[in-house]
Amino acid sequence: MDNPKVIVSTEWLAAHLRDPDLRIIDASWYLPNMGRDPKAEYEACHIPNARFFDIDEISDQRSDLPHMAPPVEKFMSRLRAMGVGDGHQVVVYDGMGLFSAARVWWLFRLMGKMDVAVLDGGLPKWVAEGRETEDLPPILRDRHMTVTRQNQMVKDVTEVSSAAKLGDWVIVDARAPDRFRGEVEEPRPGLRAGHIPNSRNVFFKDVQNADGTMKSPDALKSVFEQAGVDLSKPVITSCGSGVTAAVLNLAMEHMGKTDHALYDGSWAEWGAFPTLPIATGEA
Repeated sequence: MDNPKVIVSTEWLAAHLRDPDLRIIDASWYLPNMGRDPKAEYEACHIPNARFFDIDEISDQRSDLPHMAPPVEKFMSRLRAMGVGDGHQVVVYDGMGLFSAARVWWLFRLMGKMDVAVLDGGLPKWVAEGRETEDLPPILRDRHMTVTRQNQMVKDVTEVSSAAKLGDWVIVDARAPDRFRGEVEEPRPGLRAGHIPNSRNVFFKDVQNADGTMKSPDALKSVFEQAGVDLSKPVITSCGSGVTAAVLNLAMEHMGKTDHALYDGSWAEWGAFPTLPIATGEA
């Protein structure tokens, strides 16, 4: 199942750990209510030679919305400083198994970098298997990076609004079902409860096995179809703030479905605008 452009196993990473052109990225990120500090956890324990990718800092900080995709120049400069560039095979993981790593995989794809995979099961699986970790910072050497932004991979609020009306794209929401239905308050203050009209709900945890690894392509297809997603149409993913939506993009890529994009503003944007329509209850 190993695909260095989508998902690789802990066995694959262990076998390639010393490859000179491999770059490992710790992309751990947590919601405020999780009470975890990703940078501190990285400094205490990470996969050997991993670099820490700060999702909140490597973002478009001109936007009022959380961790929007960074400008091309910022992405290039930050990654170069981390010693990541052209000709590298990148493997991204996170501290929850499969949560925020997919967001950074998607960012690389958005920037036209295809040789990037998510570590299946992430750091928890790696540690559970007794594999090597360290607390030392990696030795960084600047590496040139060229970027070609793939604009078709990201959607803005106008495009999502059009898709909700026309139905030419399927909008799939990765949030928990009670949030999708509008039965609980949103974790970000000031947001309305509910979902984008005509969207479908595939909770990001439903594409995973109990150990945080990705389900098989056949099982994934079944999850999407049971949620009422017409897989013959292109898909726009959404979530709370554009992080777990990327887990669904990764799942579709794993299934071999390539016509998908991510709504970067997600509910943090849609839920804040009183003029945008919302729906509640089941899809």
